[in-house]
Amino acid sequence: MPLILISAPRVSSQITTDDHGKTYYNCKSSITLGTGNSARGGRAMGRISRGWEMAKTSLRVIKKDKELLLFPVLSGVFTILIIGGFLGGMYLSVGWDGMYDGMTDYVFIGMLIAAYVLAYFVVVFFNAALIGCAMIRLEDGVPHLRDGFRIARENLGRIVAWALFAATVGLILRAIQQRVGFLGKILVGIVGIAWALATFFVVPVLIFEKLGPLSAMKRSSGIFKNVWGETLSGGLGLGLIFFLLGLLGLPIIVMGALLGGITGAIIGIVITLIYWIALAIVASAASGVLVAALYRYATTGKVSRQFASERLIANPWR
Repeated sequence: MPLILISAPRVSSQITTDDHGKTYYNCKSSITLGTGNSARGGRAMGRISRGWEMAKTSLRVIKKDKELLLFPVLSGVFTILIIGGFLGGMYLSVGWDGMYDGMTDYVFIGMLIAAYVLAYFVVVFFNAALIGCAMIRLEDGVPHLRDGFRIARENLGRIVAWALFAATVGLILRAIQQRVGFLGKILVGIVGIAWALATFFVVPVLIFEKLGPLSAMKRSSGIFKNVWGETLSGGLGLGLIFFLLGLLGLPIIVMGALLGGITGAIIGIVITLIYWIALAIVASAASGVLVAALYRYATTGKVSRQFASERLIANPWR
């Protein structure tokens, strides 16, 4: 007799727009039944295919909504400003020489923690804005930058709470890793990987399901268990795409050195660095779209038109 599988309650969702043009993401629970034997048949290949296809076609969403690239750009700019503010604050407090004085340990640690938490908040805030806009597009809406900022702003309290919680965990893991031996570092690294996977869907859970840090982490972990295959294959697929694209920058350096010697090599390095920065921006935005698409698939079972309309071998830039 085949085993009947009952999945964990899923949250079905829908984008709606009110009379004032504001867009909202509504959720409701549902339960899916499946037969054990049939559910296992071809599931692995299906997971890999869906994850790879989502990774590939997430680039089409970025191509269609190029303004989404502004979110990782702003995130990077504000993070650099925070680092600059941290270094500037240390300089104003104790000077460059004092930064290496043991008497300034408490000042240094306090400012480092503050900068780390603030940087974490900036990353989560702009990631929330990006995922919010991506979800609107995936629901066949037309996202605008103001929609992303509004979604992030409406969940500001939850974003701050998660930034404090996650930054604290990160600092604790880093402190432990610096004080243990080689095997300990490996174990802490494994814990860090498990943490990253368990919190992969935290941002969409925070902004769409309105949960607190602990509940959001548990919910994210549950979602990951449901779509672990799509998540891993999608992430690896997206990483492979940008790794191969990144390799295209190396011939620029070689050609510069061959044609212009040291000067040509320096020019080639500069051009390649600019190219890699641009790739990093696109990769970051595409990753946000991928998270939104995987979250939508995990909670509704739906694959958006942008992800279903093209086959796996299609040209993602068409």
